[in-house]
Amino acid sequence: MIPCISQATTLSGSFADDAEHYPAGGCCALEVWLTKLEQHLRDVSAGDTRKALVDRDIRLVAAAYQGGLLLSQGDARKAHFDHFKRRLDLCQRFGIPTLLLVADFAQSLSADDLGRAVVSLAQAGQWAAGFGVKLALEFRGTDAFCSCLDTALTLVEQCREPNVGVCLDAFHFYKGPSKAEDLDRLTSANLFHVQVCDVAGVPRELMTDSDRVMPGDGDFRLDPLVARLKAIGYTGGVSLELFNPVLWQLKATQVVELGTSALERLLS
Repeated sequence: MIPCISQATTLSGSFADDAEHYPAGGCCALEVWLTKLEQHLRDVSAGDTRKALVDRDIRLVAAAYQGGLLLSQGDARKAHFDHFKRRLDLCQRFGIPTLLLVADFAQSLSADDLGRAVVSLAQAGQWAAGFGVKLALEFRGTDAFCSCLDTALTLVEQCREPNVGVCLDAFHFYKGPSKAEDLDRLTSANLFHVQVCDVAGVPRELMTDSDRVMPGDGDFRLDPLVARLKAIGYTGGVSLELFNPVLWQLKATQVVELGTSALERLLS
């Protein structure tokens, strides 16, 4: 497994800040927050950016995230797919192997919507394959559509594209309707990325992204998730993803040091 840290964990910093502070804090594996990279490239060339990453021995494990592809139609669908293709090009240029997808927000869902989502996911996978990129579909525990691991895995199975898998996010696994037995469906062939965090003392109905804390500092039972990863021989990224505003005010090197230690304890 590849321990890494999402740039969302240090969201207040720029891409250049993270490229400096992450190695200084002991982590050279990043989950890219694409908006940061896109903003960075307005002022710094891709060539200079790649050189800076190589000089610091930084590995870009995955990129977050792309939405709007599964249920959108008409002009909205075209706009989302155009944006998606630009991001695939960015992943290809920077050697980012996996792009995370999130399902579209929906108030309600019909059988036709599910069929459309499968077709769109397959088309997205085919586009991504042309750029040499894998797609990891992330479920969201509070959404009306694709709110659990079981549904995400079913969509992936039905789209039948070998470069499309799932992202297992511990926050959404425990926040939403996912069940422990859903983990049994995970294999080394369908699990492409993992995101971890913890939450302390907040009921699941009330917890939000800002309640995320370091793994081991909260109430989540993360050991069964890690046990399943080891059982299937998972070798991909395990990313610390925290959207905690308190952490955004701290020195990034301190946050990275704490995060790296937490990941080491979790995965050992």
